[in-house]
Amino acid sequence: MATLRPLSPIVVEKRNGADGQARLSPKPTRLGRDRGCIDERASLRRCMIKGGGFTVMRRGLIRYGFALSALLLGVLAGAPAMVQPAASQPVAAAVSLSGYEAQDVMIPMRDGIRLHAQVWRPKGHIGKLPILMTRSPYGFTRGRIDSGLGKTGGYGELAEDKFIFVFQDIRGRFDSEGEFVNLRPLKKTADGIDEATDTYDTIDWLVTNLPDNNGKVGVFGVSYGGWTAAVATVNPHPALKAVTSQASPEDMFIGDDFLHNGAFRLDYAWSWVSALETDGRTMNAFDFGTDDAYDWYLKQSDLANMDQRLLGRSMPSWQNFVSHPNYDRFWRDSRTSHMMPARVAVPNLIVAGWWDQEDFYGPMTIYANQEKGDDRGLNYLVVGPWNHGGWRGEGSNYGPFDLGGQTGQWFRSSVELPWFRYWLKGIGKLDQPEALVFQSGSNQWQRHSRWPAVEGKRRSLYLHADGKLSFEAPQLRKGVSSFVSDPASPVPYRDRAILKPFMRPGSDWSTWISDDQAPFAQRKDVLFWQTEPLAEDVVVAGDIAARLFASTTGTDADWVVKLVDIYPSDVATPEAMRGRQRMIANDVFRGRFRASYEKPAAIKPGKVLEYKIDLHSASHVFRKGHRIGVQVQSSWFPLINRNPQTFVPNILRAKPGDYRAQTHSVFYSRDFPSSISMSVVPDAK
Repeated sequence: MATLRPLSPIVVEKRNGADGQARLSPKPTRLGRDRGCIDERASLRRCMIKGGGFTVMRRGLIRYGFALSALLLGVLAGAPAMVQPAASQPVAAAVSLSGYEAQDVMIPMRDGIRLHAQVWRPKGHIGKLPILMTRSPYGFTRGRIDSGLGKTGGYGELAEDKFIFVFQDIRGRFDSEGEFVNLRPLKKTADGIDEATDTYDTIDWLVTNLPDNNGKVGVFGVSYGGWTAAVATVNPHPALKAVTSQASPEDMFIGDDFLHNGAFRLDYAWSWVSALETDGRTMNAFDFGTDDAYDWYLKQSDLANMDQRLLGRSMPSWQNFVSHPNYDRFWRDSRTSHMMPARVAVPNLIVAGWWDQEDFYGPMTIYANQEKGDDRGLNYLVVGPWNHGGWRGEGSNYGPFDLGGQTGQWFRSSVELPWFRYWLKGIGKLDQPEALVFQSGSNQWQRHSRWPAVEGKRRSLYLHADGKLSFEAPQLRKGVSSFVSDPASPVPYRDRAILKPFMRPGSDWSTWISDDQAPFAQRKDVLFWQTEPLAEDVVVAGDIAARLFASTTGTDADWVVKLVDIYPSDVATPEAMRGRQRMIANDVFRGRFRASYEKPAAIKPGKVLEYKIDLHSASHVFRKGHRIGVQVQSSWFPLINRNPQTFVPNILRAKPGDYRAQTHSVFYSRDFPSSISMSVVPDAK
């Protein structure tokens, strides 16, 4: 069995251009198997040492430009990190915070490509340990891993219990060879490759070559890492004993990062693509030259060619967005749960956050679809009071809302650690309910035999005249509210004073769902309804959906629906919370897809149509004395790109003249009973 050698920093010759300056590779490059010392970035020092049937990489401390890594993956060192600048020069190695030591390895895949991984093991430990692996395109800096494995880090509880940790760059990213393909589809031929085969080959190499492993492997990760964890269950290696897929996307057209119900998530998509696909070795955020995201995006009239105009060449994912405006095979083939085995064979702890600003739909839908084939009781769900990856932090609050304790730390020590101890070490009893769900409003964890909870009964809140909302169906024959939606002045998704590009330094994108929604209810292009103060608690536990009867003078329209908890304005309420509107559920629906996501159709002007909009689910207590509110609008910028409100085959190719102000109307009458359907726990006190 090969022995891993300890690391030591060494200096190698830089690869310079004709002018003597260090160069970045203009596109992803493959690390040469027979080359000696090379340098892909001016700050990287590494040398390949061959021996024992594999390659060990020595290097000093590396700092990448990891803007997106810190924002999307920011889970190692505690609370989700925000954008940090890339270091201009290497820095001295710090004293280890974790009690772990690292080694770099290059692991061969079945097609000859080698993937880079860092192997971290507890110093001085004697005895066999299981392997915990995470795979990501976002890069892993040594300092962030070391901090994350420390006692106060996002993986501190796991690290203290002793595992062999493996952090791998997926194919084509950072120090791994090959070509990066975003959410790579499953292979079409027997000799093909995909993320599942790369995971299999990596596990096979690890259990064969790493000293003192016990032959059992767990795969875990957040966001893209949650997706690679889910895909690890496809034709899994026999040594794979458990996974936890956390905040994984499921369907990028219907409800995750890039589109929601066909509506394009503009700021997120552009920031992600421009950071990941300009080359394979960096994570540098796009330079907007301004903090005003609203104004910057409003000036971008040619969305289809933004990559070529602003980056100088086509970006693969951006052109996929342009080339696939409808729900075609490209999108359907990438659905995560449809890649996973129909029959659950590998235990999976699926984790979601109620206020995940990127991937809430994903884990909830993966859980629901996997339940259909879970005849062995291996599919579990945890939904907590978190944003994207928030369980890696302390988790004591979300924005201004106190959560009643350190929910992140509690999850890691009481749920995640026992999960892996049971499956990988054979220690303890698995006291895990089918669905462990945090109830907001009461700050209580609840154990359910399934999700949605069996206790809920469907009730509808109906829209009425004069902005009233009640559980009583409308009896009037007529009822309508209208507003003008102007693409030249779309509704911002948050206060413009704090609306920065999501990867911009100082952005607090990760908590935007906690923003007070009350100011938007005052706008003329937002419709608003509210109940009377509640005479008793109303407990929601399950699915929420909007049924909207609406018309437009145009031939296309977006419909944004928000369900909010309205705090009292009396002196008994803390001043910062008086009258605050807390978002509980929300989403957008692009009207052209009302009949089919595959075949969009123009809207007939003036015709009242029914729109069914999935607002996903919630577990929340609307307290006595609070009100329940509903907001309806037709833009949410630049979270969602503008709808020209004139039907065009492809909105990303819309011309300036296509964007026209239109009047939208929402109806509430006996014939058109617009409502919000909720799963309500009866007789809740």
